[in-house]
Amino acid sequence: MGYGKITPKQKEILEYIKSQIINRGYPPAVREICEAVKLKSTSSVHSHLETLEKNGYIRRDPTKPRAIEIVDDGFNLARREIVNIPIVGTVTAGQPILAVENIEGYFPLLAEDLPNNEMFMLNVRGDSMINRGIFDGDKVLVEKKQTAHNGDMVVALIEDSATVKTYYKEDGHFRLQPENDTMDPIIVDQVDILGKVIGLFRQYN
Repeated sequence: MGYGKITPKQKEILEYIKSQIINRGYPPAVREICEAVKLKSTSSVHSHLETLEKNGYIRRDPTKPRAIEIVDDGFNLARREIVNIPIVGTVTAGQPILAVENIEGYFPLLAEDLPNNEMFMLNVRGDSMINRGIFDGDKVLVEKKQTAHNGDMVVALIEDSATVKTYYKEDGHFRLQPENDTMDPIIVDQVDILGKVIGLFRQYN
């Protein structure tokens, strides 16, 4: 594909978008583009993206902030496979609240980085897992499974509420241990395991 219809800055933006799709598996946000190519405002980025789209280099979905598609068959064939992981609600790391089971959105990840089992993501609210480096507002990647080993970090369902805790099966009961020195463990006779936490994602503002 040639670059006769666009300026050097627009070419720079296009190449940056391609590099992010290749390296991360999904396109950058407008603000990330703004910082990468040293533009002063996001409105300038929007203007350049409009030109790229008008000249057939990209396609965009106006309802999704990161939905930028490269219009280049050769580039798209070279891309690594992306899996959209469903975000299925909010888990409380702290005081349990009713879990929301409907899908709130999707989070794109490279397929090669994931196990073959079914996966989902959950937003964390609270600070009961701070000793394990999990903070309020983080997203946890969860491998869907109904069993766990002692010491696994799990998403557990207790009386219709979901929570992230460290799992222990002990004599006559289960202990769901918060990783916060100020909080007490949850001791229950029965627990439903929704999955094992295998990853953590944090967005910096």
